[in-house]
Amino acid sequence: MMARQTALTVILFIMLVSHYPAYAQSSTDILDQVGFVQKLNAQIPLDLTFRNAADQPVQIGDYFGAWPVILVIGYFNCPNLCDMVRQGLLDSLRTLSFNAGKDFNVVAVSIDPAETPKIAAEAQRQYIASYRRSGAEQGITFLTGPQNSISKLAQAVGFEYAYDDSIKQFAHPAGIVVLTPQGKISRYFYGIQFAANDLRLGLVEASANKIGTVVDQLLLRCYHYDPTTGKYSLIILNALEWAGLAMVIALAFFVYRLYRQDNPQKVEAVD
Repeated sequence: MMARQTALTVILFIMLVSHYPAYAQSSTDILDQVGFVQKLNAQIPLDLTFRNAADQPVQIGDYFGAWPVILVIGYFNCPNLCDMVRQGLLDSLRTLSFNAGKDFNVVAVSIDPAETPKIAAEAQRQYIASYRRSGAEQGITFLTGPQNSISKLAQAVGFEYAYDDSIKQFAHPAGIVVLTPQGKISRYFYGIQFAANDLRLGLVEASANKIGTVVDQLLLRCYHYDPTTGKYSLIILNALEWAGLAMVIALAFFVYRLYRQDNPQKVEAVD
């Protein structure tokens, strides 16, 4: 996995330098404006107005309330990062047993106010078709909107970006944000690929354990979210405690089986 991520990063760098040399020479001022500023547990404004792929006015809050939301901010005509981020998310979602529209929602929002619902509709159609799961139409939404709504949403989640007029493109960070059903920021995941286990645990946490299995809840006791890396890491002490408990249970079961074999009549009488 690490080798694949490194290779993709190198490929991305080569693309930027060879095909978009002006980007490599962008001013430090623009690059200094790009990045994620984590605002964990912050509430996003749910009354921000956008337009959906059917060109209907909606509020961002329309997609909250029942399940966690994976927020993907970028733009649909982006020649570089955005497609890679959305594809990386799609690769992880395909491996999860959770389903968009049933266990979580995906909301992709364009930072380009010039993009139209028609552009969003085509990108959304392709994404849903690639996801290949029934009910995805209710769980995957691509939105466009006015600059005011875009700016307020980006500021709320700490998504810092800038427009580079020299190459007519947006400079922006790569990553996704997981929010609770109430619209509070739960987790950030950085990059263009997202470990399925991290994403799964992030969704379970954001849902307050309303989705997932008992195993997921046990894993959350052994794993800790590291906000500096946007990943989950194993907590050794917790893992050892659970491993020790499992060993005690297994040993008790083993002793019980030996006792049944050595004293079948007594056990039957007790039963």
